[in-house]
Amino acid sequence: MIAGLSPELQEGTFVFCVTDDETRMAACAPKALGMFVEMEGHSFILPVADAAALGFDCAMPMRQITLRVYSALDGVGLTAAVASELARLNIPCNMVAAYHHDHVFVPAAMADRALQALSAMPAT
Repeated sequence: MIAGLSPELQEGTFVFCVTDDETRMAACAPKALGMFVEMEGHSFILPVADAAALGFDCAMPMRQITLRVYSALDGVGLTAAVASELARLNIPCNMVAAYHHDHVFVPAAMADRALQALSAMPAT
């Protein structure tokens, strides 16, 4: 899978937010790129403008890099390889696996560097 990684930087800037307030959850859901239910509340990935309008902390804006390789849900090692490469460069990442592709969220200021690193990863 690494050989066909084809990382692509997406438009927009996002923030990860959490709330346990029912009204806020209802306002977030239609704007969210992603959502996950945790014990502490509902986590949302929101466009930064929407998060700000809803009163969330936007101090850690993230950019999304989509890995264009079709990753199987039972595939082994893709997340580890990508996270390890970014960790080697001291770039924090939040991996989100969806049905067809994996998505890497990195701090906005480090997005270009992360894209270059992922584009240069050798096939293993």
